[in-house]
Amino acid sequence: MSEDLFETLIDRKNSGAVKWDNLLQIYGEKDLLPMWVADMDFPSPAAVQEALLNRVNHPLYGYTGTGPAVYTSIQDWMKYRHQWEVRKSWITFSHGVVTALSTVIQACTDPGDKVLLQSPVYTPFFDLIKSNERTVVNSQLKIENGRFEIDFTDLEAKLKDGVKLFLLCSPHNPGGRVWTAEELTRIGDLCETYGVTIVSDEIHADLYIEPAKHQPLAALDDRYANITITCMAPSKTFNIAGLQASILITSNKELQDKINIVNRRNGFHGLNLIGVTAMEAAYKNGGEWLESLMAYIKKNAETAIEYVSKEVPGVSAMSPDASYLLWLDCRKLGLSDEELRIKLIQEGKLALEPGIKYGPGGEGFVRMNIGCPRSILMDGLERLKKAFA
Repeated sequence: MSEDLFETLIDRKNSGAVKWDNLLQIYGEKDLLPMWVADMDFPSPAAVQEALLNRVNHPLYGYTGTGPAVYTSIQDWMKYRHQWEVRKSWITFSHGVVTALSTVIQACTDPGDKVLLQSPVYTPFFDLIKSNERTVVNSQLKIENGRFEIDFTDLEAKLKDGVKLFLLCSPHNPGGRVWTAEELTRIGDLCETYGVTIVSDEIHADLYIEPAKHQPLAALDDRYANITITCMAPSKTFNIAGLQASILITSNKELQDKINIVNRRNGFHGLNLIGVTAMEAAYKNGGEWLESLMAYIKKNAETAIEYVSKEVPGVSAMSPDASYLLWLDCRKLGLSDEELRIKLIQEGKLALEPGIKYGPGGEGFVRMNIGCPRSILMDGLERLKKAFA
């Protein structure tokens, strides 16, 4: 599949795209280059577009179920992409991974219970724990040799102090870190020892950059599978986040029953017609497109890291193992987070995600979305340079 597919510039303005049309509300200005929220500026696979058009051309849009073909597409994808044999009975659906995480928090904990995360981490982790009236416990990640590492001494101390649920971000967002099988094994062993359930947010699982290779925690050992609920989706992988369709996978019937109880309580009975259609098509026919995408993303990451290293003194980029998000360390500039924000907006005309949104350890960082045509990437990098000139 040609690189030209990902070089095409598509005007997303006035299409309802949060990334492009909500700049004024979020950043106070609208004439910015948006490289913030995690969706790509690439067209979704042709197979997904074709499936959606075919379904829309059918004139009836009534209640829609998730038939056998949807489950088969998920099972085949997990086996093909992750070498994970998933049974149909293990799969539950949700509108999105954030919704799924909230469902699991409600299903597996009670108000006041301790829920552990590892900051800096995807912002909704904090919000979901707090809004569900649970207690945030943070085992902050360390940076060693330019990449995030787990402080296992601190992690064990927190886990054995009454934590009920561990929100694991795997691959890690915002750092793009793919946790190794050895690291995941240590996490699984600790959580089994201390009776902690794991909800593993693996929404970026498909987006690993070779030679890195994502490992689903639950696929490593039946013991870990028994205490793990895995949340995945085609949304980030195939750029269809607006279609609202994700999955929860667990082999533990008791955990699945708890999830189903919360779903019934919240009035969730299934996915929408368009989401179901896109999910099936993406998982069934999106493999070749994804391979081409990740080759393009890998070049984007290499290009961006080299540019920042040479052209933006005081800033360094963490090399991602997965995803199209670049974590930029701006601490050597000696600027406050507010000063970083102002310079990026006013001098660079560039909208990036502020690192402080991701909790302790995010101070002095920003996150850049490089899931875009290379011409946009280069424009963004030049704006970054201008902001801190």
